[in-house]
Amino acid sequence: MGLPNEKKEKIEFLLVKTIENKLKRYARESHSMPFLVRLIQDSRKVAAYSFIHSIATSLGMSIYEKVSMILAEDNCIECFRNYDLGSVISKNQKSVIDNIIRELRNNERKPNYENDMQIILNASPKNGKQQKDGKIVDFYMIRDDSEYLFEIKTVKPNIDIFTKTKVKLLEWIARKRKPIRSILALPYNPYFPNPYKRFTNQNLMQEGVDFLVGDEYWNFIAGEKIFEDLLDIFDKVGKKWKEDILAKIEKVAIEKMENF
Repeated sequence: MGLPNEKKEKIEFLLVKTIENKLKRYARESHSMPFLVRLIQDSRKVAAYSFIHSIATSLGMSIYEKVSMILAEDNCIECFRNYDLGSVISKNQKSVIDNIIRELRNNERKPNYENDMQIILNASPKNGKQQKDGKIVDFYMIRDDSEYLFEIKTVKPNIDIFTKTKVKLLEWIARKRKPIRSILALPYNPYFPNPYKRFTNQNLMQEGVDFLVGDEYWNFIAGEKIFEDLLDIFDKVGKKWKEDILAKIEKVAIEKMENF
């Protein structure tokens, strides 16, 4: 069926506003990148890089969460971004989670979401303590009486990020004290058309279960196959704003990077 025109318009409006704000408010912070300038041998391109990187950061910081809201709002009971999970975690729950992580990293067990969730739910929550770190969920959704909690990350996480994210996903189960789906979501597959395969996963995640990549995530959120429609919207906005973006990049690059 694809995306309804109303949702397409909402996403397009969101992208346009993001670009407008970026073009209006962006000011380069770095004026000296001595090592990169010497390696690239083109200080104008290095200066322009900071603007492109800023746009990429804006996508990661908020756009993906907001697009998730638009896609899910009509096919779920409720959904939120930056959802505060609150609650507490007990010493016993943390010990169980630490053991699961250790065994996964040492290849002493295979990732099995349902099994790991049951082990955590069986751990005693007695004498739990507030833990501020890890309580914010990037995107939260209830659909068909099931809770889905998503952590949206950069598409090439290193080993530490994969491990810390896995801990967070398991701690979300401990905080809720009931069956949920806690999921790491990557907005696109940087290795397309090849399958996503990154050594830093280190046996921690079950792809398709607690780990969704690209179209797997977006189609799941929307409840149908809409990934190509989503790409078309970004393409449409990109073409419309191409000249303005290039003009901004050129303006940023006029002031060359200083050597030191």
